[in-house]
Amino acid sequence: MPRQDDFDPLATRREAAMFYGLFLRGHSAESIRKDIEIPKETLSKWRRRYRGNAFQENLQRVYEYRKQVLAVFEELVTNERTRMRIQ
Repeated sequence: MPRQDDFDPLATRREAAMFYGLFLRGHSAESIRKDIEIPKETLSKWRRRYRGNAFQENLQRVYEYRKQVLAVFEELVTNERTRMRIQ
């Protein structure tokens, strides 16, 4: 994930594209989803364990970033499935 001063608005799309490439090579969408997302249980555990404000802020940024990557990945997979049905 880029630091705030190194903000790259296309970073989430690039990362999602990398995962999408794995999907096109035969990896299951479900296994890729598990690799992308941070389970809520894990997030809660990290929040309880590490209480510093800076860590909490970074953790929230990482969580939001991963959710954005997952959303872009889902869009790519949906478009691919739609394209396959049309052909």
